[in-house]
Amino acid sequence: MSQSRVTYRYAKALLLFSVEKNMLQSIYSDMCFVERVCVENKELTLLLKSPIIKTDKKQKILHEVFGSKITEVSMRFVQIITNKKREYLLEDIARAFLVQYKQHNNIEEVVVTTATPLTNELKESIVSYIKRDVQKDVDLVENIDQKIIGGVIVRVGDKQLDASVSSEIKELR
Repeated sequence: MSQSRVTYRYAKALLLFSVEKNMLQSIYSDMCFVERVCVENKELTLLLKSPIIKTDKKQKILHEVFGSKITEVSMRFVQIITNKKREYLLEDIARAFLVQYKQHNNIEEVVVTTATPLTNELKESIVSYIKRDVQKDVDLVENIDQKIIGGVIVRVGDKQLDASVSSEIKELR
């Protein structure tokens, strides 16, 4: 079974369980935390991928890292994944859960890349404009990339609007 199908299935199972137990928001917060910790700590990710380290040692480490910071349900889910020898997929499962959560709650993620930070008024106008177009709640993710020189790149789903200065320069060449 491919890695993406496995992560999707685990994430879907956790989503359905959290909806059934009326814990969706707390599990969402936990998975945000798990995904952020995995992204920020590459050593942890490498440890989880290591076949040399035994499962019980990985469980102890995961319990130390997440134990008091996430709910008991989420911690049990992490333990189940570890028992099934799928701990190397933890970051991907958390990310897949976040995607499915947004689909479940009718939230569209919009990624805006600019060379400088956006003002609050500009953020609000972008969100209101996109809300009218997609008829969903909007989760605005702001990226700052000085390589685009100026302008903006807006990505909504699989659509992208590139109005950056760097792309205009590339077109002129």
